[in-house]
Amino acid sequence: MTWHLEVDEHACIGSGMCAALAPDRFELDSATAAVVPGAAEADPAEVLLDAADSCPAVAITVTDTASGAVVGPRP
Repeated sequence: MTWHLEVDEHACIGSGMCAALAPDRFELDSATAAVVPGAAEADPAEVLLDAADSCPAVAITVTDTASGAVVGPRP
């Protein structure tokens, strides 16, 4: 199973929470966050859900690539 990570650059406010929690997956790119190049596909990890949950702008989406189901942020 793999997860796909996305940051909505239009919703992101650049808080940096995601980059602080998972610096190998997220980076601050000017005023907003972005997925590190080549890091959009990831093995499932709690820290990725924590990053999506912690985003104050709800700009991070974590999707299960097998089913297409959104697994983060959690409700």
